[in-house]
Amino acid sequence: MMTKKKFIKVAIDSPAAAGAGTLAKNISKHYKLLYLDTGKIYRMIALIKINQKKNFNKKFLEKKIKNLNLKSLQNKKLLTDEVGAEASLIAKDRNIRKLVHSFQINCAYRAPKRFNGSCLDGRDITYKIIPDADFKFFVTASLKVRAKRRFNELKKLKNNISYSEVLKSIKKRDKSDYNRRISPLKKTEDSILINTSNLSKRSCFLKIKKIIDKKIYN
Repeated sequence: MMTKKKFIKVAIDSPAAAGAGTLAKNISKHYKLLYLDTGKIYRMIALIKINQKKNFNKKFLEKKIKNLNLKSLQNKKLLTDEVGAEASLIAKDRNIRKLVHSFQINCAYRAPKRFNGSCLDGRDITYKIIPDADFKFFVTASLKVRAKRRFNELKKLKNNISYSEVLKSIKKRDKSDYNRRISPLKKTEDSILINTSNLSKRSCFLKIKKIIDKKIYN
């Protein structure tokens, strides 16, 4: 049986399209953890700004984030290029980052009682949002594999996208994530590296499950 010695916190950082989102969802479902894709929050804010530009200000945004429904982060519109481009700009705004970080930390440390803990994935989760996480993972994959995955994902939304465009976009995103001045993407020394390039979704899940089970089960 599982020894619930404390609230379980799982932190995952990864570059774009490495498979961390799917992995985090599976982990959250198995262990009954609150799941939050932190990058989607910036995309949601971007979508709000695009659709409600006239009302977009700090007070309006504070209210939106406070009442944010996590299910709304599954909106497929969040994957569009327009939203992605706007999200990249928004993520550089210090005031917006403070609001988002506050929301993320609240999810990480104050998940509703029906959950056994929390699982967050993003770019700065292991060292900025949950530095004391019980489990830290850095999930990655080769550039070509990640581009192929994102291409297949976007192909379902529009037919005129090309693999070369997606590959170029992923390269640009990597450069931005790893080199940005505020909260850059990096692997911390205490994070476990998980390379998903040659692993199925099931294999990735079982690999992490083995690591978590070893610590939480007696």
